[in-house]
Amino acid sequence: MYRKINSVLNTDAFDKRRFNEIFNMSKQLQKLNETGEQRLPTFPDLLGDIWASLYKMRPEIKEEVDTDLSANKQLMETIMNDDSFQNFREFTCLDDLSSAIGTVKFGEKTNDWLAEQERRNEELRKRMEEVRKLQQQLQQQKEKASENGDDGAGEQDTRQRFQQAMERIAQELQQSLDQKGKSDFSQAVAEAVKETKQTKNDLKSLVGGITAGSGEAELRKVPLRDQIALAEKMASNRKLKEIAEWAGRFKRIARKKQRSKYEESVDRSGVTLGNQVERLLPIEMGMYSHPATRTDFLRRFAEGRTMQYEQKGKETLGKGPIVLCLDQSGSMSGLDTQAKGFALALMSVARKQRRDFALILFSRSTRTFRYPKGKIVPKDMVTLAETFLGGGTHFDRPLEETLKVIEESRFRQADVVFVTDGMAYLKEDFIERFNAKKQEKGFHVLSLLLGVENTETVKLFSDEILKARDFDDESSHTALGI
Repeated sequence: MYRKINSVLNTDAFDKRRFNEIFNMSKQLQKLNETGEQRLPTFPDLLGDIWASLYKMRPEIKEEVDTDLSANKQLMETIMNDDSFQNFREFTCLDDLSSAIGTVKFGEKTNDWLAEQERRNEELRKRMEEVRKLQQQLQQQKEKASENGDDGAGEQDTRQRFQQAMERIAQELQQSLDQKGKSDFSQAVAEAVKETKQTKNDLKSLVGGITAGSGEAELRKVPLRDQIALAEKMASNRKLKEIAEWAGRFKRIARKKQRSKYEESVDRSGVTLGNQVERLLPIEMGMYSHPATRTDFLRRFAEGRTMQYEQKGKETLGKGPIVLCLDQSGSMSGLDTQAKGFALALMSVARKQRRDFALILFSRSTRTFRYPKGKIVPKDMVTLAETFLGGGTHFDRPLEETLKVIEESRFRQADVVFVTDGMAYLKEDFIERFNAKKQEKGFHVLSLLLGVENTETVKLFSDEILKARDFDDESSHTALGI
């Protein structure tokens, strides 16, 4: 759908075409466009200008604009002159996702602010009602003129009255901005800035890996339409937002656990060239510290020609899948967002190690999700967030599913993490079969007991048992170092 945009900024054909593309990707923008237009007829054009002010390298407000855009110009001047907005532009400039999220947030706050001013200001309310009626009248006259083929003389008169009414609205808005309304609007802008940044950070936590700074790179691999859809889903789904926060925390912990494991396992076997900071020779760090040699160091570092230790660590290729059996009985409901964040962190470990990842949710029944090489797409993240089985606890079913997953893998050395807060009975013949298969396939089972002291059942099939209060307990973090 192409929308004609009347702008008060120095936008060109590319800007307008790009905003239309973003608009067609965003359900929230489309919804906001409808609700905002019911309040202010030029609100759809305002959304286009908000986007351009966030995205363009050098957005500027035109000296002269059409009279019916007076209110839009007034609002854009206020937005663009706000201190928090000026600093925020470094975050959104030429960034499609940040600009799209920001447009929604700024648009929502502006619409709310307009509603509040209309409630407070009787004269503004009358003018807005007048302009809405004139807008409807204009539309009817256009349709009638098109049907009858007349010269539209009545339409021209209505258009003039519409422009005059919009100009009076701009004057009323200016009075509001000269009084308490300006501080309220500035607060609304600050809130929009904060919410946009938070949403972007949550997205990076959700899709990023355990490597430091990988969130932005991983996010770019996701199609923009899916990025926007995931951002909007997070805005309406508090649970997904909480999962993102836990995922970010657990991924940071996993990074430390994996780094520690790597450092303990490596042997320094000589010197090579590269640009991995943690492996640089002390002499290179000295070159960086001295002003006379820093430029030379930076040039060689950028070219990957600085001296670093050559290290040979434990080989991770050729290892089997990581399987997470996650208890979803009714008693686990209070830990569900933690559990999903923990699962995403463990999935990132699998992605880092290029290993398949299987998530087996279990209670009375089971549900298995497979993520080749630990990769998960946005729609699957939403599905995961919205899935909770409930009910009682059975151990044999998830363990049976585990055997199926491992049987499908052509690699040995699988790692199984079995998480539960309950107990269940296992038949002796099943335990014997499971342990025989474990020995044959060479996989390892780590059981994590949450708030459970009795290890009688899990010790029958586990190689290692951890006890913890919840997933944020330090004992639980051990599992992130597999």
